[in-house]
Amino acid sequence: MVKIKPHSFIVDVDLRSHENNLAHRTREIDRERLIVRRGQPFSITVQCSDSLPPKHQLELVLHLGKRDEVVVKVQKQRGAGDSWWFSQQEAQGEILLTLQSPADAVIGQYRLVVLLMSPDGRIVETVDEVSFHVLFNPWCKDDVVYLPDERLLQEYIMNEDGVIFMDTWDYIKSIPWSYGQFEDFVMDICFEVLDNSKEALHNSKMDIESRSDPIYVSRMVTAMVNANGDRGVLIGRWRAPYLDGVAPNRWTGSVPILRQWSKSGIRAVKYGQCWVFAGVACTVLRCLGIPTRLITNFCSAHDVDGNLSLDFVVDFESREEKTDSKWNFHCWVESWMRRDDLPKGNDGWQVLDPTPQELSDGEFCCGPCPVAAIKEGNLGVKYDAPFVFAEVNADIVYWNVLPDGQRQQISTDQRNVGRNISTKSVYGDFREDITLLYKYPEGSVEEREVYKKAKRRATLQPNESVEPAQLSLTIRHPNPVFGTDFDVIVEVHRGDDANVHLSVHAMAVTYNSLHQGECQRQMNNVTVSAQNAHKEVLRFRYDDYAKCVSDHHLIRVKALAEAQGNSLPIMAVADIPLSLPELHIQVLGKAFVWEQLTASISFTNPLPVPLTGGVFTLEGAGLLSDTHIYVDGVISPGQKVSVKIVFTPMRTGVRKLLVDFDSDRLKDVKGVVSVVVRKKYRNTLSVLSGRF
Repeated sequence: MVKIKPHSFIVDVDLRSHENNLAHRTREIDRERLIVRRGQPFSITVQCSDSLPPKHQLELVLHLGKRDEVVVKVQKQRGAGDSWWFSQQEAQGEILLTLQSPADAVIGQYRLVVLLMSPDGRIVETVDEVSFHVLFNPWCKDDVVYLPDERLLQEYIMNEDGVIFMDTWDYIKSIPWSYGQFEDFVMDICFEVLDNSKEALHNSKMDIESRSDPIYVSRMVTAMVNANGDRGVLIGRWRAPYLDGVAPNRWTGSVPILRQWSKSGIRAVKYGQCWVFAGVACTVLRCLGIPTRLITNFCSAHDVDGNLSLDFVVDFESREEKTDSKWNFHCWVESWMRRDDLPKGNDGWQVLDPTPQELSDGEFCCGPCPVAAIKEGNLGVKYDAPFVFAEVNADIVYWNVLPDGQRQQISTDQRNVGRNISTKSVYGDFREDITLLYKYPEGSVEEREVYKKAKRRATLQPNESVEPAQLSLTIRHPNPVFGTDFDVIVEVHRGDDANVHLSVHAMAVTYNSLHQGECQRQMNNVTVSAQNAHKEVLRFRYDDYAKCVSDHHLIRVKALAEAQGNSLPIMAVADIPLSLPELHIQVLGKAFVWEQLTASISFTNPLPVPLTGGVFTLEGAGLLSDTHIYVDGVISPGQKVSVKIVFTPMRTGVRKLLVDFDSDRLKDVKGVVSVVVRKKYRNTLSVLSGRF
């Protein structure tokens, strides 16, 4: 309701927010403010002190921007599809106005001005204290973000809880993530993100007018989620320490990050890594109405020089050259939209990567890039297709440094980039493999033809003088638990007897291949027979690897074998993730909206050493905001710690409570539990009986 000053013809304006927001699927965002989706009609009521005077009429004008940079006059009759128009019905002192926005309307906050006009065109009365928000509309077939599948819309727009896949391609784990796009005032922060882009600050009128285009909006989001070169949300940091901020692994959702950025006066939040950047971007894009899902690409290439290959120079007396790199996994998002700016065949899912890696048109942003173009090797389309193509398709070329400084090719791996590309299934919290949306099957004729089409650099041919009996190298390892001792076995095979120089190097690395410290190094001359493989056993003890392992709990083992004679050396690499325990969470009793609920959380220290500085972090969309529970004192080896929390669910439905535990020696221990929140209805019989 908008109250008007007394003695006016227009007494009140009712935005009918409850009915409109329900019809526009925005009631989860806000029930009091009017929030509509473009391309779909909505109605407001103007209450009058009397009937409309003869030959007087109402006019509507829309204003956008803090300084009214864009003004739109609402037409009085249906016109072309690219204009706002309204109709009116008058009855019993009320005028029902039905407004229709075009399917390509600018998204953002509108100020509605209602004008009472005299027959000679004079403004008799003005009401200008009415405002509402417009979002993209993936339910509208004329909107370029239209997605014709209700099941997908429930996941990629309406679902506030997600799952992010990580670790290694052959040992995939998942963590829960709270997107929380409908939490209080998150929508306002999303528009605040757009308002602080370089484009908005430089030319606000052009920026506002461009917000009708999801290509422009999504590109701005990828630039603003990271804080490289602008007023963005998150600062990236890929190795400890994180003492002046929050370690990336501690975050369990987007809302605390967005709220901290906004409340601190748009100061960048410390710290994020790829899945955090992607999680925040997914929240913003879903909130604005663009169908979005989070993607994990395992064995993801970062091709710095753009030659569509990763060139790794290995010298076991030094470190790898730090140019190209292969990440154990990398996360980005896909958004669904029609690409009218590109040739046919490029509609649908578009890659958007908010992690700051390489510049795109002078900014740290990436995309939108059609997934269909990546599969077909069409690298001339906008935006950033060569970089995305390399992430999922690059060849890996290994080189050895000879004594004279020349480089010698060891091997080429055409299959180990872009594996098990994953997203959360729309049917539950399990993994859906979408690799075949990005590429043809590895090793197929189509896959190699697409690579050639993308103008890959031709790999060197093997030396013709190489003897037929070649080495083979295998690294075998268990799936160890962090805190335990374990063995890694390196096996060397050959078709005939030979003396082999074997070098094995184990180091702690981050998920994106940054070296954290050496764990072990061995160099031996061994004899390999045609009948028996040589087995080299490396023992990894917790007391040793705990000193250097990163917060990603990842150990990389490299083995280089070179036989005497003229055969080429070979190399094998294995990444060994160290798994973590899970938290145990129990909800006590049934959950009802606006009634207190208790949850119990327990954790047992699995390490052979005590833990200090323990803290549980909890959050859940519709359940509670970011909350910390600190554990006093020392947690001894094998000791169980239990805490309880009382909170009040704020929204009905299936909700998720996410919990993270961190301490001095053990971090990133996660847990999640589903909570079904119901409305509580009074007993009808007891109410009726109370009347008698």
